[in-house]
Amino acid sequence: MSNVIVFGLTGQVAQSLRDTQSSELAVTYANRVACDLSEPLSVESYLEQESPDLIINAAAYTQVDKAEEEPELAERINADAVGVMARFAEENQAKLIHISTDFVFDGKKTSPYLPGDETGPLGEYGASKLGGELQALSAAPEKTMIIRTAWVYSEHGSNFVKTMLRLMKERDELGVVSDQRGSPTYARSLAEVVWQIVERDLFRPGIYHWTDDGDITWHDFALGIQNEGIEAGLLEQQIPVKAIATDDYPTPAARPAYSVLNTDKLATLSGCHPQPWQSNLSVALSRFAK
Repeated sequence: MSNVIVFGLTGQVAQSLRDTQSSELAVTYANRVACDLSEPLSVESYLEQESPDLIINAAAYTQVDKAEEEPELAERINADAVGVMARFAEENQAKLIHISTDFVFDGKKTSPYLPGDETGPLGEYGASKLGGELQALSAAPEKTMIIRTAWVYSEHGSNFVKTMLRLMKERDELGVVSDQRGSPTYARSLAEVVWQIVERDLFRPGIYHWTDDGDITWHDFALGIQNEGIEAGLLEQQIPVKAIATDDYPTPAARPAYSVLNTDKLATLSGCHPQPWQSNLSVALSRFAK
């Protein structure tokens, strides 16, 4: 690839892509000043100016609850902008790797979701992300590779791990939801898989899933963060972490009760295999401590 564009410069995935990028690749990271994803014409003109061979869309409107108040903005960024990227790819012999989410599912399954399973988003955020998938696959079915992920965290930006570490320092006890199941994803592990696809010319159109290995609740994750945080020297002592029900912590947007993703398809393609969530959390927190 002679010219790669990554959207979402300030996000966790894009920053992790930058951290793990090979020096041999020519990559431009687009920020909001260079390209406003809420304005389709801005996206179109930027792509025409840069003329990329590969577009990696790691950008998204990710405020799940706020999307209920401003669905039009979520739709423009998460769906319409992706449609513009896909049309550019189709018309200019480029390729699109689009990062999507577990929130396209309704959470009614009890076994890991396969890429081809029926979707059914519960809120505006998930609906907008599904809209992006559909626009991309409609405009450029042979040029689009969608990678759904979930529960993303990293040393960059705001995320559940950082929030838990902060609250565990500030409070005497915490309550964390224990009836939503999924799999964490260390953004760096996702970035490494993306670069593996790019560098080894493994791009294949279609829908794929990638997370770390594990089937846990947010409460399980919080306990793991506390244990590993103490081990890494980021926390001084344990505090009680109580399991609570989703109904005890109401939010504007509904979350899927179960959103574990089956990653076999992408593992087979890439030759990479998801690491246990505990292992990646330990690696991540060692970087937090630096």
